[in-house]
Amino acid sequence: MTDFNTFSDAIIAVVGSRASGLKVADDAVSLMLDVSGLSEEQRAEIETEVRAAVEKVGARSVRIMLTAERIVPRLIAVASGKGGVGKSTLSTNLAIAMARTGRSVGLVDADIYGPSQARLMGVEGVKPEADGKIMIPVMGAGGVPFLSMGQLVNPGQAIAWRGPMAGTALSQLVDAKWGAVRDIIVDMPPGTGDIQLSMVQKHKPVGAVIISTPQDLALMDAMRAISFFESAKVPIIGLVENMAGYLCPHCGEMSDPFGSGGAEAAAKELGIPFLGRIPLDINIRIESDAGTPPALGEGPISDAYSAIAQRVATWIDSPKDTVA
Repeated sequence: MTDFNTFSDAIIAVVGSRASGLKVADDAVSLMLDVSGLSEEQRAEIETEVRAAVEKVGARSVRIMLTAERIVPRLIAVASGKGGVGKSTLSTNLAIAMARTGRSVGLVDADIYGPSQARLMGVEGVKPEADGKIMIPVMGAGGVPFLSMGQLVNPGQAIAWRGPMAGTALSQLVDAKWGAVRDIIVDMPPGTGDIQLSMVQKHKPVGAVIISTPQDLALMDAMRAISFFESAKVPIIGLVENMAGYLCPHCGEMSDPFGSGGAEAAAKELGIPFLGRIPLDINIRIESDAGTPPALGEGPISDAYSAIAQRVATWIDSPKDTVA
């Protein structure tokens, strides 16, 4: 069976961000195609090109659903009370893992002072185009369209912007031409200051995923992030424990340099869902630096991100604020 990434690459090469909701099962492919602004002839031509490209890489059948409806995406904030806990890596892999289930997912790197998604998504140095004054997302790893604060400045340049300027830039990212994207993962800036408040008030997320390490100090900051979103009336989707244990590749012994189970215990105490844990694994660092996030592959790390993505998706789709 040809893998998801092969079909995704074939589609992106033809239509870019107009495609979403890719599903692959037994070499049968289905997807949504945004044809807004196209004539009937252009619609027919682009559909034919997509079918030809996907069949060329081994699809047994291709089902294309055309849509010209303007979709207002739902925002899912990924936040922490401090930096250095793996928020950007989680955001990237969460978006990719959700997209692999066939959801129409985008990614916004709103981490103003430490944008890193371009490297994580494998398109560092690629600048987004614009349709008039509206930005067009860049297609990143796993066929996930994304925009980053880092794309608005030169590589390595410090972003020394005051609140209003940063807020305007963030709005450009969120209000971009997302096409058929239904859910946008937003990698929030660390902390709970004015920029975060402006972002939440103007672009109300449907919920927030809070990430922390098991360490007590990180959990204290995570509690502040939870309090921040609750005061802004943004529901908490759940808590993720990152860097949860380290398996030595040489001796096979498990150790807990940041403690163990702290985030799960905190979630239980606060009465919020515990979404899962991600171990401290060198392959996450290696694959992330290479622009091939582990959620793209197979194995225990990919499975961990997939399980968290499924719980987030269940919460989003549920009429109640619960996760199975």
